[in-house]
Amino acid sequence: MELRQLRYFVRTVELGSMGKAALDLGVVQSALSQQISRLEGELAARLLQRSARGVLPTEAGAAFFREAQLTLRHAEQAQRAAREARLSGTVSVGLAPTTAAVLALPLMRAMRERYPDVRLHMVESLSGHLAAMLNARQLDLAMLFSDQPGRRWSVLPLLEEKLLLIRARAHLPPGPAPSTRPLPIRALAEQPLILPTGSHGLRATIEAAALRARISLQLVAEIDSLAMLMDAVDNGFGATVQPGAAVGRYPDAGERFHLVPLADRLARRRNAVCSLSDDELSPAALAVRVVMADVARGLVATRHWPGASLVGNV
Repeated sequence: MELRQLRYFVRTVELGSMGKAALDLGVVQSALSQQISRLEGELAARLLQRSARGVLPTEAGAAFFREAQLTLRHAEQAQRAAREARLSGTVSVGLAPTTAAVLALPLMRAMRERYPDVRLHMVESLSGHLAAMLNARQLDLAMLFSDQPGRRWSVLPLLEEKLLLIRARAHLPPGPAPSTRPLPIRALAEQPLILPTGSHGLRATIEAAALRARISLQLVAEIDSLAMLMDAVDNGFGATVQPGAAVGRYPDAGERFHLVPLADRLARRRNAVCSLSDDELSPAALAVRVVMADVARGLVATRHWPGASLVGNV
C-alpha cells in the first residue's frame, strides 16, 4: 500500500468522480483507476461503487476513507517535522589546491541540493598545513594525501591519482604527435621541470621516483601556488609533474595540455577523507563527510577526475 494510492482514493471520494479527481491530481484517469483497483485488491474489499453519476464509497470504503484521511494527515505532519528539523550549521572542509580544482564546486553543488541549510567553510591549503589544522581542531574534515591517522582521526582511504608529466601543447617540439603511453621515470631527466618546493608532499614523491630511477631532475623553477605553476607551464617555461586534478580548472585542458602518466607504479598519490573522530563531529559534519565521499566517487566513475581510481571497496 502506497501513500499515493491513499491520496488518489481520498480525493476521488471527496470529489465523487474519478474524472474530476484525475484532473485535480494531474494524472490520467486510467492511471488513477488502476491504482485504486490495486488498492482494492490488496485490501480484498470493494471500496467504491461506480455509477453513471460518479462514484460513492461502499460501507468498507467509507470506513477506510476516514482512516486514510488520518494517515495522510500524519504523513504530512511527518514531512513538515522533517523539513523543520533538517540539518543546519557550519562545517569546515580543507582541500589541497589540486583537489579543490576538481572537487570543490561539485561538493558545493551537492551540499546545496541535499542539505541547503548547512553552510560550508572551505579552506584551500597545502596538505601538511591542512593536517595541522585538523589536529588543532580548526577543521572538521579534509581530503589529505595520507591514510595514516593523526590524533584520533577518522580516515577513509578513497582514491589514488597517477602522477602525470604535464606540458603545454602550444610549446611542444615540432614533429610527430607526442605519445600518451606511460613514460619511464628516466625520461624526466630530459625535461625542464617546474615543481613545488621540498615542503610539499608531492615533491617528495617525485624525488623518490627519480632516486629509484637514478636520475637527476632539471629544475627550472619552484612554485607552491598551483595557479601560478600551471600558468608557467601553460606559457612554456617548463613541464611539471602533477596529478590530473591539476588541470581541473581548465575547461579546455585536453586541447591546452599534453598529459602522460609516469610508468613507475609508486608514482601515485593516495587521497583519504580525514576527519575528527565521529564523537567530535556534528550531525552536519557527518553528513558532509558522506557527501564528499559520494561526490569524489562519482567524479572518478564519470572520469571527471583525470588519472584517479578508487581504492579498496569504497
